[in-house]
Amino acid sequence: MANVNKPMGLSPVQYLNGAAWNGQARVYSIAASYATALYVGDPVISSGTADTNGVPGIAIYGGTGAIRGVIVGLGKSETMMANPSNLDLIYRPASDPAVWYAMVVDDPNVIFEVQENSNGTALAATDIGLNTVLKSGTGNGYYSGWQLSSATDATPATTATLAVRLLGLARKSDNAFGAYAKHLIKINVHELGSGTGAAGV
Repeated sequence: MANVNKPMGLSPVQYLNGAAWNGQARVYSIAASYATALYVGDPVISSGTADTNGVPGIAIYGGTGAIRGVIVGLGKSETMMANPSNLDLIYRPASDPAVWYAMVVDDPNVIFEVQENSNGTALAATDIGLNTVLKSGTGNGYYSGWQLSSATDATPATTATLAVRLLGLARKSDNAFGAYAKHLIKINVHELGSGTGAAGV
């Protein structure tokens, strides 16, 4: 059976110690009129800004450098991850005139699940333990379009500065190596982690 094509960005699933992810995340702000839409599942970086209460700001990850974390909730209030004027709108539109807020999983020890894209040669069992990169994508109106790069897009390597570490396939009956495979990854180059990241095996 072919893998299902259903990108959702990065989804937290567990911690490095084996414990299930417990839902913990930290609140960050998104500056008014920030020109990029943000979705649940998007990797983000620190923006170097904050709101008037000192809540630190975030911006979308640019594809290189350290990652702060992954969005798991969005809303128009620091205490409510929802848009009260439209509860069906679960992403933050581009250039919104209001300050928005995001719940971000910023613990460097969290493991995420992410879908591989379908460009060319897929990742293989021999790539597990190596480092690679993420590939940006447009959100579908609900969730993030970010995916894991195929082997054609970016050859996995031991390079310490590559964004994520491949930990293995997500263990599901409908998941196998190939296009749209769901992989488990750890952010390798993390703003709250150890410098430039660790070399892959």
